[in-house]
Amino acid sequence: MIKLVIIDSGGANLGSVCHALKRLGVDAQVSKDVDTIALADRLILPGVGAAGDAMQRLRQAGLDRLIPQLKQPLLGICLGLQLMYESSAEDKTRCLGIFPGEVERFQATPQCRVPHMGWNALQFTEAADPRLSDAICAAEAASQSDSWAYFVHSFYAPVSEFTWAQCQHGRAFTALARRDNFLAAQFHPERSAGAGAALLRYFLNDFQNDFSTTKQAGTQSAALRSAGGSH
Repeated sequence: MIKLVIIDSGGANLGSVCHALKRLGVDAQVSKDVDTIALADRLILPGVGAAGDAMQRLRQAGLDRLIPQLKQPLLGICLGLQLMYESSAEDKTRCLGIFPGEVERFQATPQCRVPHMGWNALQFTEAADPRLSDAICAAEAASQSDSWAYFVHSFYAPVSEFTWAQCQHGRAFTALARRDNFLAAQFHPERSAGAGAALLRYFLNDFQNDFSTTKQAGTQSAALRSAGGSH
């Protein structure tokens, strides 16, 4: 049995992530202990709230130095994705630097409400692992509502060569990203029905370090495989 650890970054969604894993028959330990995290087989970094506060908690625990050096699979969720970038425009926060670039704030317009809250469709890029995109598309076939992922956020990561799936909300943004052993979702899998369960199963059972992140670099402008229409 794998040792799964949820990194305690102080986010209010820790309990809901644990419950989502239990629905899949998986128990996880919640910890901010450096040794416990370093010895885990797989890790999840959830988070909600402000980037500056979350990074301060990680620094106080010594995790800001540990996390970028980890070699085991790690899944970031919501704010966890944003913390993996070099910086966030929110309070000009320096983050973990796993993905290049800065997380930016959505610009509110009559057509683009901030925060972005609710269901939105994932569009997979050609860089994505087909095992994941096929699983989420299969969830769509089982129930059309399952093609939608649930979001609550005011800041976003731009689309890049590391983007596995994107969404539209005023502009295109990264909904799912991968670099080496790091996988990150802007949406909440614990609230995203079948699509969320498919992502968690993929991370637990299939996600490894050997799937090339560069085989499709530069192809984000190519045709997208859609797991549903835009919302």
